[in-house]
Amino acid sequence: MYVYFILVVIAFFLERMSKTGKFILSIVLIILFSVLLYKAPVIAVILCAIGIANVYNKMKKASLSAEKAKSGIDVYCQQRFDLIPNLVEVVKGYAENEKSVFENITKLRTEYNVTKDIKTAQEINNQLNEVIIRTENYPQLKANEQFMNLQKSLVKMENQLQAARRIYNDEVTKYNTVIQLFPNNIVAKMFKFKDMDLFEIQDINASKAVKTDF
Repeated sequence: MYVYFILVVIAFFLERMSKTGKFILSIVLIILFSVLLYKAPVIAVILCAIGIANVYNKMKKASLSAEKAKSGIDVYCQQRFDLIPNLVEVVKGYAENEKSVFENITKLRTEYNVTKDIKTAQEINNQLNEVIIRTENYPQLKANEQFMNLQKSLVKMENQLQAARRIYNDEVTKYNTVIQLFPNNIVAKMFKFKDMDLFEIQDINASKAVKTDF
């Protein structure tokens, strides 16, 4: 009965303290309980615990770096997406063919404002860049000063977003590599660390260059 009680206490502390970030303390408690339970040298247990703690901290640090880089993506996406209503208002009188595209972009923008999902942001940016490229086919739009100012702002923000994307993808790649390597992957599974998605968007400047060359 005493053994079962000790095991239950160990499980409880490990679960609770890993959730609150007091992971090292939970490891220390496990070691102390091990001494009481087995009354034997715990060098192997200590080394194992230190190893797990080290791997956990390494993965947590990589995860936090990736999340910090994602906040940069969120900032630039939000600034860029806030211009969508103005763009819709200006374009609707000139490019009726793009109506369905703008309706879809507006819907996705509403969704992104709620979820902040990286895949949704990716889709919005790609569709937005496609629209900007296609406006080259509307000479009247290009003569509209308000539209040209909006286009310049969108392109400028897209360039800033590309820079943030490179930083984010670099951090995500590092994080994904850390949790996939052995034996890190075992600890990652224990503490539910999961792969993060890269952020891939069409480069509007490159797309314009391809179109021009073609």
